[in-house]
Amino acid sequence: MTQKFHKFYLKVTAIVIASFAPIFFLGTMQETSELARFTLDLLSWPIDGQTTYASPDTKFLSALTGGFLLGWGVTVWMLAIFVYDKAPEEVRKTVLFGLVSWFVLDSAGSIASGNPSNALFNVFVLLIGVGPLWIPAKK
Repeated sequence: MTQKFHKFYLKVTAIVIASFAPIFFLGTMQETSELARFTLDLLSWPIDGQTTYASPDTKFLSALTGGFLLGWGVTVWMLAIFVYDKAPEEVRKTVLFGLVSWFVLDSAGSIASGNPSNALFNVFVLLIGVGPLWIPAKK
């Protein structure tokens, strides 16, 4: 792995993270909430149609989730653009620790809330998000 490829892949990671933001933002409004509802239904496998977006609390939580995911994705993108060339190893480790932290807490919460299937989905998102960042780059 080269630093140039890591810098590129940080942007892939940013897109992976931020791609969930519009889904959850759209969940804040009844007219556009179907994709968010379906996403939660999928992540709480099996797909059974029992997941709803009827509660105002769910819509509010969806707004918060969308905002956090967009902010996190933009942060990773900006680290790639503004910081990576000055501190490539530190940026790599920062993003890696962030992803692993998300994975552990999100997966533990999913299991504790009776949705262990999401922990399995999280493995795939983690592997895609981390990609080659597991390995330090050569200069």
